Amino acid sequence: MDQQILQAVKIVENQLDAEIQRLENIDEDDLEVIRKKRLEAIKNAQKQKIEWQQNGHGTYSELADEREFFEACKKSQHVVCHFYRDSTFRCKIVDKHLETLARQHVECKFVKVNAEKVVFLIERLKIKIMPTIALIKDNKPIDYIVGFTDLGNTDDFDTEMLEWRIARSGIIEYNGDLINPPQNTKKKHIHTKTKSIIRDNGNDSDEDGNDW
Repeated sequence: MDQQILQAVKIVENQLDAEIQRLENIDEDDLEVIRKKRLEAIKNAQKQKIEWQQNGHGTYSELADEREFFEACKKSQHVVCHFYRDSTFRCKIVDKHLETLARQHVECKFVKVNAEKVVFLIERLKIKIMPTIALIKDNKPIDYIVGFTDLGNTDDFDTEMLEWRIARSGIIEYNGDLINPPQNTKKKHIHTKTKSIIRDNGNDSDEDGNDW
């Protein structure tokens, strides 16, 4: 066992020595190549950010109808869409958090749509409970956040909790722990099981799972 440990240590030392030698042998031409690549990456990132902003990213906007919904999903690779109803007060809680996340995550388009104005879409996506947040990637719904069950079963969840839940589907960039949810720093309220039902056909999911 001791011999195996010594061999492993020796391998690591050799790898470090090789990396140090490589860095010591970098000449000005190599440094210039590295510098140009970094500048190019910065320029591309800035260009992408401008394109996102021109396409409405960075804000939380409302879509008027199905046509605007489909157009938004075609123009943006990642979309978070909140299906709401004015009479459901929890939808306003979601609005508050999504407005914050839209500013923080310009790489994703955040929108909302009144479920009563897009009956065909609600039927197609088999949405029954308000609020429902659809997570859309490459013009296909890949996940849904239905009510507050995934957010700690409380109306008083932190924005970070919703951010974490969205990030688990790969819709937004996230540097934290995707396995364990963030701790809620607010005092939790008693969860109520009252739900707002918009349609109930006994089937919660989209059978084909992708195309509209």
